[in-house]
Amino acid sequence: MDTQGTTAAPAPPRPLSASRTTATTTRVLRQLGHDPRTIALLILIPCVMLFLLRYVFDGSPRTFDSIGASLLGVFPLITMFLVTSIATLRERTSGTLERLLAMPLGKGDLIAGYALAFGTLAVIQSALATGLALWLLDLDVTGSPWLLLLVALLDALLGTALGLFVSAFAASEFQAVQFMPAVIFPQLLLCGLFTPRDNMHPALEAISDVLPMSYAVDGMNEVLTHTDMTATFVRDALIVAGCALLVLGLGAATLRRRTA
Repeated sequence: MDTQGTTAAPAPPRPLSASRTTATTTRVLRQLGHDPRTIALLILIPCVMLFLLRYVFDGSPRTFDSIGASLLGVFPLITMFLVTSIATLRERTSGTLERLLAMPLGKGDLIAGYALAFGTLAVIQSALATGLALWLLDLDVTGSPWLLLLVALLDALLGTALGLFVSAFAASEFQAVQFMPAVIFPQLLLCGLFTPRDNMHPALEAISDVLPMSYAVDGMNEVLTHTDMTATFVRDALIVAGCALLVLGLGAATLRRRTA
């Protein structure tokens, strides 16, 4: 409100700028580079989980084949969700995000910069986990390994988008972790990992139809059982990518300065 008692109109949204987005991405990556424990968590945990899973089913390699591909997409989603939500919340609580929003930087630049930074790590993470599963742990899939990597990458990007979004609603890192049972666990139970979705109660099957992790698992199963790229795979991949973009848009919409 100005000195004459009138309310100032909100600033119009700034168009997305490649230079500002790249600068934000570079800054986030530089900060992550000073945190080797976070890098280790991002890169190594999915590989360690897949390694353990392989030898849990050491006497039943077909069981590992049937659920290993699905978990190859689930593990990156969970780790990227956790790390992104906590890292972004740390930026909010330290005041870094507030200072950035006071600069000539659009919300789209900020969200895109964070998404690209964590997305870069997601590419590395997904490539390592997929390579480990296929060539060291002998995960047997019928389709192309590149399609497997594509779904794993989309899942990691979805986890990044969800982490950015929920960080707006948490007041502390502890609260950010508490969002995991609310956002991730229901999807994990209903995605078809433990039983086919069409065997569930109709109400649960209907809920699973609107959860993105369901399509991530379905896409992995398509690669597991088909030699070629099927129309169902394309649909599942587009739904996961669309959900990631939608959640990123919601994250930008909920980005607010706490001071005028």
